[in-house]
Amino acid sequence: PDLNGHEKYGLGNVKYNISRIRVTAVEFPSASISLLPGTGIKLVIANASLTIDMNWSLRTWMFKDTGRSTGYISKVFVTAIFSMPLDHTGHTLISLTSCRTTSGDIDIKLNGKS
Repeated sequence: PDLNGHEKYGLGNVKYNISRIRVTAVEFPSASISLLPGTGIKLVIANASLTIDMNWSLRTWMFKDTGRSTGYISKVFVTAIFSMPLDHTGHTLISLTSCRTTSGDIDIKLNGKS
């Protein structure tokens, strides 16, 4: 979804809009799945990265600008635990029990008119 809002900086407000967010690349250099007896499955993704493209616009009382942006998020770590109970018909269900995500570095390049 698009992100928009405003922030107060110094003497005025900055209105922003971030739209057309697209993930253009994802890398999972280290991922593992293990069984947790009596619980389900544990998924661990380490040191992942992703690249996103988006449009942006900023407006203040003094200027406005629009452009495209590329973001690179690296050092992403995800740990997720899935439970696998049986439903009333005996079929296996998969349910996310817990999930923890952290990211290390975010690099954003703004390309605009100004």
